[in-house]
Amino acid sequence: MRIRATGAALVGALALTALAVPAAQAEEGPADLRSSMFAANAPADDVIGDTQITGVTVNGGKDIVLGTTVPKTITVSVTATDPEGIEDAYVHLWHGTSMDDPDSVDGVLIPNEDVAGCTPVSATTSTCKLTFTIDPQFDLADNALAGTWKVTAAALGKDGDMVWKDAYKTHRVQRASKLTVNAGPEPVTKGKQLTVTGKLTRANWQTFTYAGYTGQPVKLQFRKAGTSTYTTVKTVNTNSTGNLSTTVTASVDGYWRWSFAGTSTTPAVSATGDYVDVK
Repeated sequence: MRIRATGAALVGALALTALAVPAAQAEEGPADLRSSMFAANAPADDVIGDTQITGVTVNGGKDIVLGTTVPKTITVSVTATDPEGIEDAYVHLWHGTSMDDPDSVDGVLIPNEDVAGCTPVSATTSTCKLTFTIDPQFDLADNALAGTWKVTAAALGKDGDMVWKDAYKTHRVQRASKLTVNAGPEPVTKGKQLTVTGKLTRANWQTFTYAGYTGQPVKLQFRKAGTSTYTTVKTVNTNSTGNLSTTVTASVDGYWRWSFAGTSTTPAVSATGDYVDVK
């Protein structure tokens, strides 16, 4: 999150691109500034004149997936139209029941730039871009923040008209997942039992480690050597520590893997296939 210290909380319609805080707060810490940013100054849903937002794309339409340590920079594009053209646009993401009362000080993500980069599509329409750099160790200190976020979007026309939508759309922010596999013994005699183990883990934004994802259905899949398609053999649930284990009968050479379909808070992931030679 980038905190903007300007002279006033909201400077007319131009403040669509600057969530401002009083200058006296410039020396406050990030948490103090975050908690005061949306106290009472951001406008609610509003339209002045004929400016319209026609589309908002977050992270190219893909879920935002974050691990435990590495910051990620994403781009958000706002397409807007006004008979006189578009001057600027603004976006932020928030998690909670209302924009004025997000779930926590970490429940708001604001862009890096004070002004969007707008590219005209026509005399009346522009696509404006803003970037967000999200650091899981700074911006997401609560696992409860994984899931659906709201996207506030606003646009400013060159004639001073504006539109502001508290929750123009939603977008998912997820905890990164990992999945391992090991099949043995290797090699194995045809017709004998093969044991396939693995572990499903996901990022914990409170401890900054990966921990087992419990009670999740994971598919065991097999790909015969010389082919390119995996086939599901069975489904196994992870145990209390995220571990997986099952047995199958060995028949032909090929690759074994676990595949997780994902949830609203955690992305889908498949392990790299483990090759087993059947004698």
